[in-house]
Amino acid sequence: MKQLEVAHEAARTGGEVLKKYFRQSFDVRTKQACDLVTTADVEAEHAIADVIRAAFPDDAILGEESYSSDVSSERLWVVDPLDGTTNFAHGIPHFAVSIGYYEAGEAICGVVLNPAREDVYHAVRGEGAFGNGERLQVAKHQSLGESLVGVGFYYDRGAMMRTTLDAIADLFEQQIHGIRRFGTASLDLAQVASGLFGAFFEYELSPWDFAAGRLLVEEAGGRITTCRGEALPLAKTSVLASNGLLHDSVQSIVERHMV
Repeated sequence: MKQLEVAHEAARTGGEVLKKYFRQSFDVRTKQACDLVTTADVEAEHAIADVIRAAFPDDAILGEESYSSDVSSERLWVVDPLDGTTNFAHGIPHFAVSIGYYEAGEAICGVVLNPAREDVYHAVRGEGAFGNGERLQVAKHQSLGESLVGVGFYYDRGAMMRTTLDAIADLFEQQIHGIRRFGTASLDLAQVASGLFGAFFEYELSPWDFAAGRLLVEEAGGRITTCRGEALPLAKTSVLASNGLLHDSVQSIVERHMV
């Protein structure tokens, strides 16, 4: 489909900007405590938007840094030009460009690219999810005792951080194999879709963090909701993704600790 082609092109274009700056000198400013934004974020987002607008000039764009559109727009592109900015700023090659395309509020296709590793994931509604050309399938684990669980921390260093740590403690009591916190939600969702994580949760994410990754999970056979088990809105929200079989077990833990 044309939108998927454009999403791939836009992700590659944004990724080239990020590679230009990665491990080089660039300006970093703080949006709020522990929340960084770099020159690369802004330049990559403009480059991505240019690709989208050249192909679909009438479509709306919602971006983390510079573009704000109504999420109810009939045709909407949701862009995170640099998911994992803190990793990027510290020279860790685990960050991504995330681009999701929505029609009437429904995810139609999405691309997640880690330009440092040249790993690319994509999904199209009804057509499956793929990583580096291979079809993705969520894990078949039926118990938490078989699984790794991914987790994200919002920038809050108060109650939300302590709540997340409490939920992690309860998950360890279920004999999970371990917790992984890699700091890039779109790639964490790709790990669920790839069958590497049995589940992933974070108590606050913005729509650009999960706009593409949610479709990866769904098309790989998994389930994604809020941490209360509600339908995922295209808004700032909690997120719980799983292979489906573990969803209720993880939700009972993470929901209990929500503030």
